[in-house]
Amino acid sequence: MKEDAASKLAAVNGAIERAGLAPRGALRLEDAERVGALAPFRTLVLAGMIGARNWDAFEDSPEAGDRARDPLDRWSRRLLDGVGRRFGAEAIYPFGGPPYWPFPSWATRAEPLWPSPLGMLIHREYGLWHSYRGALALREDLAPGAAPAGERPCEACPPRPCMSACPVGAFTAAGYDIARCREHLRGTEGRECLDGGCLARRACPVGRAWAHGPRQTRFHMRAFVAAGPVDP
Repeated sequence: MKEDAASKLAAVNGAIERAGLAPRGALRLEDAERVGALAPFRTLVLAGMIGARNWDAFEDSPEAGDRARDPLDRWSRRLLDGVGRRFGAEAIYPFGGPPYWPFPSWATRAEPLWPSPLGMLIHREYGLWHSYRGALALREDLAPGAAPAGERPCEACPPRPCMSACPVGAFTAAGYDIARCREHLRGTEGRECLDGGCLARRACPVGRAWAHGPRQTRFHMRAFVAAGPVDP
């Protein structure tokens, strides 16, 4: 990577970090991807959250306490839109669709990530405790390197405790039964998962040091339940 490109990428990542989010790698858009809204751009810089590392910044935000809908999404938009304006970049997000941008595919090109048995992407260091809140599309070719290669962490975990930890068997080889999971969380027997977090996710031995704290866990679990169909 040329020095000026490397310097700009470092500056963008630094601005993301100072805003309260975590830089989550970057990738060069292929020519076939540069169509429609992405036509002018050559580089995507991803941003997100890692474990509990960025949670305090969100909890201290106006959005976290204003009782309006989608506080985390609105906070993410405010931060990334602001960084984008500084660098002449367009901010795009994994929420607000359909249609939805292919963030999972982009993420695997930017960081050491693989599909886990639960369907979530697993990171070599952070395990299942990470997320993506948006990306900045830049016109310059910042030529980031390829994502680090290596062995998927799940290959060294033959017991696969994540697949047997769910009390209602929502995770199987056939996929994830979201409706069964939400039904369990809405009942009295789902209180442990609702308050303490998904038991299957917590059973994964990778990245446990990055696990969410209690308030972050309750926020996400309740948001997940609220996003489902309304009970009759």
